[in-house]
Formats: sequence, C-alpha cells, structure tokens
Amino acid sequence: MKHLLWIPVCMVALAVPTVVLAGGGEGGFDAVVRTIETRYHQQAMRIPFTGLISLVARGATHNGVGNLHVAEFEHFNADVDGNDLNQLVEQKIGAGWQRIIRDTSHHGSEQTLIFMRPEGKRMGLFVVDLDGKEMDVVQVSVDPDHLNETIGKYDHHDHGVDLDLDSDAD
Repeated sequence: MKHLLWIPVCMVALAVPTVVLAGGGEGGFDAVVRTIETRYHQQAMRIPFTGLISLVARGATHNGVGNLHVAEFEHFNADVDGNDLNQLVEQKIGAGWQRIIRDTSHHGSEQTLIFMRPEGKRMGLFVVDLDGKEMDVVQVSVDPDHLNETIGKYDHHDHGVDLDLDSDAD
C-alpha cells in the first residue's frame, strides 16, 4: 500500500517543474492570445498540430527552430490603437522579453510588434502582426548560431553580387 503513495507524490514532483517552466499561467503566449480575444471580442484560431509541426521543424532544422506557437485571428474587425496593443502585449508576455521592433501604419490598420529574449544559447522571438483584417501571434525559439550558418550556405546563390554586410565602409 505504501508503494501506491509514491504515485501521487511522483506526479506532483513532475508537475511542479512543468508549471514553473511554462510560466505558471501568469504570462506568455496563451496569456497574450486570451487577452487579445477578451479585449477585442475576437476569437483566435489555434493552428492544429502545432506541437507536431514544432517537433518536425526542430528535426528538419537540426534543432535550429523549435517551440513554435501560432494563433491567427481572421476577420479581425476591431479598431486597434497601437499604444494599447503594445501595452497589452508588454503586460501579458511575461518577464525577460524586450521589444525590438514596433511598426504602425499611419491609419493603424497595419501593426507589427517583435519581442525577443535570451533563452540560454537560443533566442525567443514573439511576433504580433496586424495586417488589415488579420492578426497573427507567433512565438518561436531559434538557435541564432545555427541559423547564421544555414543562411551562410546560401551566400553563393546571389548571382555574383558580393554583399559584405559586416563591412564598416560607407
């Protein structure tokens, strides 16, 4: 009978790190998506099998890309103020994220927010993109060194044009 007591103890011991690593429900991808749904009275479409797609992407890129989360708002009819959207995401995204890009069109119908955070040797990217009547929310983890190597493989396919992006020359 004492052996059966270990089952719930082990389950709790395994669940606690999972909840802590997932952010405890306080912030992150799901919190941002739920808040957008509530604030703008819109329903997000979660991309089916994203976990499987993320696993395949990780394998196909040899661990270059992983932890993919995607939500799409089709027929997004709400008026969105750029400052409000930025503040909403900053409040709900969680600790450690820093906005690196904020682009808003003159009429506000097109907005892009890109955040990043270090994840050890990896880099987390969080993108919110409103393009007219469609909004996409994407979170992904990338290995910048691996992606740089992969991009470097295609430097020879530029049809003879030599682009020196690291040059200090004017």
